[in-house]
Amino acid sequence: MRALVFEEFGGPLTVRAVPDPEPAPDGVVVRVGASGICRSDWHGWSGHDPDVVLPHVPGHELAGTVAAVGSRVRNWSVGDRVTVPFVCACGYCAPCREGAGQVCLNQTQPGFTHWGSLAELVALDAADVNLVALPEGMSFATAASLGCRFATAHRAVTGVGQVRPGEWVAVHGCGGVGLSAVQVAVAAGARVVAVDVAPGALELARAFGAEHVVDGAGDVPAQIAELTGGGAHVSLDALGAAVTCQNSVRSLRRRGRHVQVGLLPPALGRPEIPMELVIAGELALLGSHGMAAADYPAMLSLIAAGRLRPELLVTRELGLDDAGAALAAIGREPGIAVVTSF
Repeated sequence: MRALVFEEFGGPLTVRAVPDPEPAPDGVVVRVGASGICRSDWHGWSGHDPDVVLPHVPGHELAGTVAAVGSRVRNWSVGDRVTVPFVCACGYCAPCREGAGQVCLNQTQPGFTHWGSLAELVALDAADVNLVALPEGMSFATAASLGCRFATAHRAVTGVGQVRPGEWVAVHGCGGVGLSAVQVAVAAGARVVAVDVAPGALELARAFGAEHVVDGAGDVPAQIAELTGGGAHVSLDALGAAVTCQNSVRSLRRRGRHVQVGLLPPALGRPEIPMELVIAGELALLGSHGMAAADYPAMLSLIAAGRLRPELLVTRELGLDDAGAALAAIGREPGIAVVTSF
């Protein structure tokens, strides 16, 4: 198969022929119809993820058609149109039994623990636990955007942040997951302040319903406090950087909830959390890590009803030959880039 491969961290990203994957007994191989290019892929390429073993094929946001089925798979057949969360759960550990497959103790992640979806084919584990059938009429490009950024944002806003109608929500970083969070929060009835340093990203955030936009180069907490009359009820770091994490915590009103969504690899430095404010304001510091397949139906029903529009986030469709340059330049253009031809 053709795949995007790198053989050194931060090194060349080249498309070449590699061996086809085989399905595990409980897994499937999917012929990829679309694969998103995400900041998490950039972290893996940059050497920030200890699971990545060289040489490596990145890619973890995907949709496609089942091409091969393992001997123990019961619910899926060749030809089924599917997507999958980026965290593939085992289905039997304690968190999985509690319905929290997104923090599975034995999780696998395409594009991190094994070769990913920026390729013609990708192997996925525990298919009966993790695969999600695509609704009729949903394109592969739209479905691919769900697997990491949109689903992660949906759970971060509604499940972890528990945003309620009328609350102020601050979103720090308006890349794919941040713009998704803006859209989900607006659909939940929240009033949104979007923060970024790129005018194009802020323009998209406003188009997706943000009531205010703030230039991230300024005094962000002070501006959010003024705009919201005391600070956000919920604030999300959707980028994953020391400054956005700190700004998110400092942007909260008393008893507010900070949700850390963007990755914070130690190699990029650890944020200094103002614990004196956490204590004095009884702030909640929460982490959010994807969304399990079992939680997809609620999100898909909102999409079917037209209340969520993930397709609007896909701003570029690329060929696999252009994926390497797009991955290396992640964050320089607003919206989500999706590879749709292989």
